[in-house]
Amino acid sequence: MISEGIVNEKRVEVFLLCLKLIDSRDNSQTVIRLSKKNLFNKLIHSIACAVLHLLFTWKARIWDYFNKQRSTSPLDVSDQTLDDAMLQMDQDILLEVQVDNEPSRSSLTIAGGPALSNGHTTGYRFNQYPGSSFGSTFMDMDDGYDSYNTAKKGEKGGLAGLQNLGNTCFMNSALQCLVHTPDLAQYFLGDYSDEINTENPLGMHGELALAFGDLLRKLWSSGRAAVAPRAFKGKLARFAPQFSGYNQHDSQELLAFLLDGLHEDLNRVKQKPYIEMKDSGGRPDEEVANECWKNHKARNDSLIVDVFQGQYKSTLVCPVCSKVSITFDPFMYLTLPLPSTVTRTMTVTVFYANGSGLPMPFTVTLMKHGCCKDLILALSTACCLKIDEGLLLAEVYNHQIFRFFENPAELISSIKDDEHIVAYRFDRKQGGKIKLEIVNRWQEKSASDYLKGSERKLFGAPLVTYLEEEHLSGADIDIAVSKLLSPLRRTYSSAKAHGGKENGFLPEVIDELSNSHNESVETAELEDLCSRELSFQLSLTDERISSCKPIQKDSILKPGKHIKVLLDWTDEVHELYDPSYIKDLPVVHKTGFTVKKTRQEAISLFSCLDAFLTEEPLGPDDMWYCPQCKEHRQATKKLDLWMLPDVLVFHLKRFSYSRYLKNKLDTFVNFPILNLDLSKYMKSKDGESYVYDLFAISNHYGGLGGGHYTAYAKLIDENRWYHFDDSHVSPVSEGDIKTSAAYVLFYRRVKSKTKAEMAETSQGHCC
Repeated sequence: MISEGIVNEKRVEVFLLCLKLIDSRDNSQTVIRLSKKNLFNKLIHSIACAVLHLLFTWKARIWDYFNKQRSTSPLDVSDQTLDDAMLQMDQDILLEVQVDNEPSRSSLTIAGGPALSNGHTTGYRFNQYPGSSFGSTFMDMDDGYDSYNTAKKGEKGGLAGLQNLGNTCFMNSALQCLVHTPDLAQYFLGDYSDEINTENPLGMHGELALAFGDLLRKLWSSGRAAVAPRAFKGKLARFAPQFSGYNQHDSQELLAFLLDGLHEDLNRVKQKPYIEMKDSGGRPDEEVANECWKNHKARNDSLIVDVFQGQYKSTLVCPVCSKVSITFDPFMYLTLPLPSTVTRTMTVTVFYANGSGLPMPFTVTLMKHGCCKDLILALSTACCLKIDEGLLLAEVYNHQIFRFFENPAELISSIKDDEHIVAYRFDRKQGGKIKLEIVNRWQEKSASDYLKGSERKLFGAPLVTYLEEEHLSGADIDIAVSKLLSPLRRTYSSAKAHGGKENGFLPEVIDELSNSHNESVETAELEDLCSRELSFQLSLTDERISSCKPIQKDSILKPGKHIKVLLDWTDEVHELYDPSYIKDLPVVHKTGFTVKKTRQEAISLFSCLDAFLTEEPLGPDDMWYCPQCKEHRQATKKLDLWMLPDVLVFHLKRFSYSRYLKNKLDTFVNFPILNLDLSKYMKSKDGESYVYDLFAISNHYGGLGGGHYTAYAKLIDENRWYHFDDSHVSPVSEGDIKTSAAYVLFYRRVKSKTKAEMAETSQGHCC
């Protein structure tokens, strides 16, 4: 049993730590297996036993030998465990033996005792906190701080690459962006030991901050020699198991963890006070915003908060009682949706509930997280709905109404792309309380169609209208059906239809209806026609169509909110009416699987920000508790920028996931490199200028589940951009850093700008 993690979780060590020892004298290899909780001295004794003919009077050094390249300094031999020393499974280590009195700058005795030579101690040392694990932490990261001085004269720091340890390009990309953040570089190159928080239960006892600071120092002092971030990855895997192993991960998810972890490790607040949040209560926004930020800083105060955190205004409105709740929340980065990911195209067929026109499909585009109210508004504009008209949304399944969308707040996300949605256009003034649904049915033709009781099948879209009368008769239903079918009348009818009375149709009725194609039949005339006999074969049924009762002229229907009637399309009805208009309803959205994927139209960073700040309803799993209604409500939410940090990070949401599809958007986002002015988006009236310059980009190439990450970073002192592709670093022109692979953008506030410089807007850099 071994203990791991912050809470000392007990685990069974099934696989021992396997190390590959390479003897520098003859390049022979020896495999050594030890528990990761063994002390480092145990490794030295194992080497002495494994490699024969070593004398205890000789001295040896052990080096990290990743990719057959010796590390810049030997591994330490303190009384720490192999786990603390960040030794990994199957790691290559190199053994160098010093014979007799051969001079050595830094040597280790085989007996395991430390033999620190002149100059190996670091000039930059942390204080050891009593009761902490810093004793081992500092030593395991003492990779030879003299290496900071190994850069060649004339070479500037910050141009070192990071070796790929196996699908760690996502980590390398994120680290290069953070390492080249000027505020972080300046901080971690100085003495920050006094700000390490070892008592924070939400942190990593300061170990993550120390590991990151050590790596940053190496990258800024090793010239152009690539650094193997093995020690940092070991710490990362220890405190964030989701990043352990060698699978590909998301650079933005790692960035989010690192920023949050560094904040907790560097939090200046040792004991977080309990603060009860207050509602805005109609107070001025400035007062509420300052109060929220003060409360936040009382619990969270670190370099990360100073540099990366801003504040936005969140407005929630209850759809029932219109209660408005305003809060001001901190943010570390802004996740911007691409406009193509926040909108949805939907096709809906609109029917006339009064039979005044033919059904017509309309395709509209609206916000993906919108509600039925938004869909009705979009359809109203598309079909030129009159002021006194309304729309009733419904889903058609198996040729009958499956459900009505009578709740305007219902999210359109509940509507799938392969469903059939219709909207019934009705007059608000004439709309009654009784809803009449007409389901169409016809009898299949066969060789034995003369047999009675042959199967009848449903077809087409159901027709819906409203009736005002409380006491309905069969004649009233017949008149309503005649109105609904009137737009479907053919321009001519077969002579067979005039031959006589068949299946309940009167010849004079057929003549009169067929000759009035482009004329509306008055209600009085229809009542006169149907006073003799019903024009159609109608049957009263239930919701599941499990029973049918024929409707006669004098039948009295029981009152109810919803009446469902079957209409049998006989040969005579086919002669008079064309059913093709109600057949083959289009689906909401037809996915073109066979269509080749084309490059999507370029969009601007500003359009992404507009989409982020657009008002939208909350999801059903994110309901808001309304203090006035005392219930959870699907409120509408609106975000506004209130305060921006010195370093502003934009995460472009390129990856989308649904139940059936996973997709990456390769849309080219046109973003400014210089003079990104966000003043117009700010709701606070503090008079400050919010102008930013780009200094780093995390790129992702390829598709889901793989691909490759790189980074672009700007050396501020040189005013020059570089491309960091794992261990390979090369200069790149400013005009080449804009690509469709841009995933995370890092901007830095321009603190002093003259009016002449600010006149050079970002338009010139967006072209």
